[in-house]
Amino acid sequence: MTQANPTPFTTAVGKIPPAGNPLVAHKFGADPYALVFDGRVYLYMTNDVLEYDADGNVKDNTYGNINKIGVISSDDLMNWTDHGNIVAAGPEGAAQWATQSWAPAAAHKVIDGKDRFFLYFANNASGIGVLTSDSPTGPWVDPLGEALILRSTPGVEEVTWLFDPAVLVDDDGSAYIYFGGGVPKGKDEWPDTARVMRLGDDMISVVGEAVPIPAPYMFEDAGINKVGGTYYYTYCSNFFTGERTAGSPPAGEIAYMTSDNPMGPWTYHGSILKNPEHFFGVGGNNHHAIFAFRDAWYIAYHAQTLSKALGVSNGYRSTHLNQVVFRDGAILEIRADYDGVGQVKDFDPYVRTAAATMAWSAGVTAATLVSNEDPSGSVVALTDIDHGDWIALSRVNFGEAGASSFQASYLAEAGGAIELRLDQADGELIGTLRVPSASEAAWTEAKTQVAGAQGVRDLYLVFKGEPGAKLFKLGYWQFGE
Repeated sequence: MTQANPTPFTTAVGKIPPAGNPLVAHKFGADPYALVFDGRVYLYMTNDVLEYDADGNVKDNTYGNINKIGVISSDDLMNWTDHGNIVAAGPEGAAQWATQSWAPAAAHKVIDGKDRFFLYFANNASGIGVLTSDSPTGPWVDPLGEALILRSTPGVEEVTWLFDPAVLVDDDGSAYIYFGGGVPKGKDEWPDTARVMRLGDDMISVVGEAVPIPAPYMFEDAGINKVGGTYYYTYCSNFFTGERTAGSPPAGEIAYMTSDNPMGPWTYHGSILKNPEHFFGVGGNNHHAIFAFRDAWYIAYHAQTLSKALGVSNGYRSTHLNQVVFRDGAILEIRADYDGVGQVKDFDPYVRTAAATMAWSAGVTAATLVSNEDPSGSVVALTDIDHGDWIALSRVNFGEAGASSFQASYLAEAGGAIELRLDQADGELIGTLRVPSASEAAWTEAKTQVAGAQGVRDLYLVFKGEPGAKLFKLGYWQFGE
């Protein structure tokens, strides 16, 4: 039986309604890269995970154990679906030759009439690998069995860090990869460590020699976009503390250059995004990706806002979104904030929705579990559900007639209930789905009637049960009209 809780629901941390940033609060995700496909934007992120010392205290992020890439997606830029982690490197990874998977870049190209997807990643700073798939969410395989770009690649001999790729597939189908970084001693103003190189038609080979990009005070984080006939190369400036050349980017900011050719020559213009310290009071490196979605431009970038809210801002980063404006060939200065971007369409509650889809959350996590109810054989489920935890969806359109039922798939543990509430965690109750306890792990579907869900409202799924017990795991849900 559900017991009363002196605190009716868990408090949100990091992402507070109605804010849009950071994008998710149940996990970290750094170095974001965007791929838009079939009406959704997919964000691929370095999978920051808390590291602990021998006494159980959170220590600084060493990045040395990161061998997975996180993936989230959205078709409205407010409600995000967690697709789990790509095991990219390491003994269990797709690319077993690699030890780390940092700063991914994704691309799509139609080859022989088929959609093909390519995921480029940095094996620490020593080379760049590539994975391929028939879907933006995988499964992914390593087509080469080794790095795509190595120290032996022509034109990279003087590059300090072989990492941080960005990829452009041009209008004519030709493709280019941008990468590099680092500051050789005494070369803070002109590190000469940024490169661009042609990709082969197969997207898994390189052609010719890598060409330098003369980016002033370059540090890391390649970005590339084509707007009209102009190519925009963007990057993060280094942290040189001496006197900087007039007109150069300040430390740790995103700057840009332009060209009328994807291989250059390039013209430097200036800085467009200050360091996260300026906006959020917590600094660190600056990493971004600019993308177009539904007739507008956006920038994905990371900041240590979630880790700051958790009291462990030791280099653990979260992805954010803000809008980008191009005007008369220039990129206007971007303002980062917690508000984020406007939701571009209402959420449809009448389609089967992965439970790890949320605008806001409190207390829960997500994990990939075996499930025979999904064609892939697995599901990214909502997990670690305790009494009072919740998830919320923004701007859910129930329509004029409204919803009459709610159903969900779950893996019962101690059991409990899902309370369906409107606009806030203790808002109007429109229905309750009971989840009985179970001694054996088996996915089950249940259904309940609802009333009062009409129009466009925020939806909260509030989980209730025995305090101190894990209640259940949630796979999918759907309303009925």
